[in-house]
Amino acid sequence: MLRTNKERLVMVSVMGQVSAPGVRAPYRVGYDGVARVGPGTGGITYNVRVGDPALGWAGDHVEPGVSSKDSDEAANGGYNTLACVGNRAYVVGGEAKGATGVVTGKHGGIEHVLIDFPPEVLEKMAIGDKIQVRAYGQGLELLDFPGVRPMNLDPGLFDRMGVEAAGGKLRVPVAGIVPPELMGSGLGSQTAERGDYDITTQDKAALKEAGLDKVRLGDIVAIRDHSSFYGRSYQRGAVIIGVVVHCDSNISGHGPGVTSLLTGKDGSVEPVIVPEANIARYLGLRG
Repeated sequence: MLRTNKERLVMVSVMGQVSAPGVRAPYRVGYDGVARVGPGTGGITYNVRVGDPALGWAGDHVEPGVSSKDSDEAANGGYNTLACVGNRAYVVGGEAKGATGVVTGKHGGIEHVLIDFPPEVLEKMAIGDKIQVRAYGQGLELLDFPGVRPMNLDPGLFDRMGVEAAGGKLRVPVAGIVPPELMGSGLGSQTAERGDYDITTQDKAALKEAGLDKVRLGDIVAIRDHSSFYGRSYQRGAVIIGVVVHCDSNISGHGPGVTSLLTGKDGSVEPVIVPEANIARYLGLRG
């Protein structure tokens, strides 16, 4: 068992509401010059869940399950910063009151916290329903690996990810490894404790060469030569371990988003390919 400081972490309530899909203009113009109309961010997505493909849907930046935020900017900042992947979420209003779900990611720009609920719960939920999350995980440390920084990671999920210490390295199971040149939107953000980092998918051949043409929502992936210690930046030798949180995009520089879970710069993080490394399996989200 890897030693952490989880007994010193603070668990605190944060809250959002199911957000409505917003449309500023009916068309999104893709990198190929084609104007498309379709679902995007926000709302309750009934037929796209963690564990499903991240590519191929007739939409743009589609978010699985429930998209949530707070209408107050400061409160939403706390919601997006403190909620961690793997945290428990509780519906506190509406017909689905009392139902529980799990935080599966955070989407920057739109500033949504994404939550998975069972299908029977989704059927009872409505736009505006309040969801309270027991935020727990920010400040997590790996006591024997000071060169590795966890973030956005519930300690319970970390314990299920199959991470091992071997030969002075932290061996992390991942479903795929992303080459540094495929990263796009999110580069230069001042913090990685909220939001996500897009894998660009405009070069289909490069995506296939990297083995990412079948990437799934919830997949744990490694991003080579990128750091998310204090914001996101290109740094040779660094690595980000994250989870795929939303679907593909046809917009230049965009694609499936990755919320950071671990980052290292000293060579102590070693990704190990395990095709089934997905939070749907770790958290028992699909039965």
